[in-house]
Amino acid sequence: MKDLFALFRLMLRLRRKSMLQGAVLTIVVLTAGVGLLGLSGWFITAAAAAGLAGVGATFDVFRPSAGVRMLALGRTVARYGERLTTHDATLRVLSAFRVQLLNGILGSEFSEQVKLRGAQALNRLVADVDALDNIPLRLILPVAAAISTTLITFLMLWWLTDFWIALPITFGMITGGLLVSFIGMLRSLSHSAAEEETGQSLRAHLVDVIRSRDDLIIYGQIETQKIRLLEQLNEFHFHRRKIDKIDRQTGAFLSVLLTVLTTYALWAGYQFAIEGVFSPALSALGIFATLGLFEAIAPLRRSATEMGRMVVAAARVRPNLIQKAPLASVQDLRIDVVTPLFQAHAGESIALVGPSGSGKSTLLNQIAGLIPAETVTVGGLSPAFIDEVELRNVVGFVPQRIRLFSGTLRDNLSLGVENVSDQELKKVLQLLKLGTLLQERDALDLKLDIHASGLSGGQARRVALGRALLRKPKILLLDEPTEGLDQSMSLEIMQNIRDYLPDSLVIYATHSAEEAQWAHRIVKIQEN
Repeated sequence: MKDLFALFRLMLRLRRKSMLQGAVLTIVVLTAGVGLLGLSGWFITAAAAAGLAGVGATFDVFRPSAGVRMLALGRTVARYGERLTTHDATLRVLSAFRVQLLNGILGSEFSEQVKLRGAQALNRLVADVDALDNIPLRLILPVAAAISTTLITFLMLWWLTDFWIALPITFGMITGGLLVSFIGMLRSLSHSAAEEETGQSLRAHLVDVIRSRDDLIIYGQIETQKIRLLEQLNEFHFHRRKIDKIDRQTGAFLSVLLTVLTTYALWAGYQFAIEGVFSPALSALGIFATLGLFEAIAPLRRSATEMGRMVVAAARVRPNLIQKAPLASVQDLRIDVVTPLFQAHAGESIALVGPSGSGKSTLLNQIAGLIPAETVTVGGLSPAFIDEVELRNVVGFVPQRIRLFSGTLRDNLSLGVENVSDQELKKVLQLLKLGTLLQERDALDLKLDIHASGLSGGQARRVALGRALLRKPKILLLDEPTEGLDQSMSLEIMQNIRDYLPDSLVIYATHSAEEAQWAHRIVKIQEN
């Protein structure tokens, strides 16, 4: 629940005016509904009583009928405004949440990003955020509006009829409605949460199966995966049926509550009418007000069964929406790196050599701020305490496992670089020994996919290296940058990198003794 209210406070900060307008209009709609049914019931009863008494000719039908029309039209207009306002505010908030959530995921620790699969990230951006629209629309606003409408109805009934008609009806309706809904929520909470978890797991599994269908077919595992998908689907439907059953039972108990309170209103009104405290028409007012007030608590039934879904989604989404404390700025950061093994400064080239598994990649990840390290500093600061965006503007990193995305070669090279010319892109391609090959394939308009189909592993790595060079980082980290290339090309590319970034600090890991000799200094890393 703490996560739900924290997210609602964030929604209020983003769209406070629209949310408050929607809340007021919701109360107007419900109050107008109670007033419309109560006034209509009183009008019909009073008109019938006047006719039986033989004074129908003198009965004023104009003002009550005008009130009925005003309440009916006002309720319709208020309902339209309420739907327009609350849904517009909610959708705009969810749109902002998706952007903040994506930024939060991208800015999370490297160890967390490694654990997160694409299907999981997609679920958080789509399914989890969609579930959050229930917080204002199904939980906060309905409960607040129900309580407010009940209080207004209590005051009006007390004024028009009697305290002992107003109090039992309104108090019984709101407490009974909240109690029944709360019990329904407790009963459905585990099933609702399990349904959400199973649904997200099913979607993620389905995405993985579709992506890997060729391999699954080749290795004869597609049928096994189909069975697992059907098992997850059956589990999802099991929880859905349980929730539907609890929902129907909650609705039945609310109907019983309405019947009991209506019966009480009928009995109490009859007693007051018999005793002559007030007219039969006013006695009927409590009955119709009870029926109208039921509209205020009916939405609580839906809130109860959706609670588990909201709780699960809020718990997953909230950590990535929390604004982190501002970190240090690196606008005037001096270009140096200090580790337990070496100190490096601007313009230097440092080669990290050592056997596989000795920790070369780990050290580069620590310098890049992807792995926490208390003994590594960049410009005198731990990377963990430097603003993420500014750190990425200073530090460029090309890991062993690189990623390209669907689009043209131009799109992949210019990612994160503003106002870069085609001439500059071609220059970088020439420096990386890709110019001749790519010119034969439509150059910068070459279409690439996420698997870099049509490019060799070395070519794809050099495209990623070109993307890093175009950002002109002050500190460039390279993990096996020329793996798979012959010695002469490797050395030429490394020299081209130095010529392109003469003032930058370049730190690279390599297994090649010849490539290591190109550096100003060689740092040997031994296994523990």
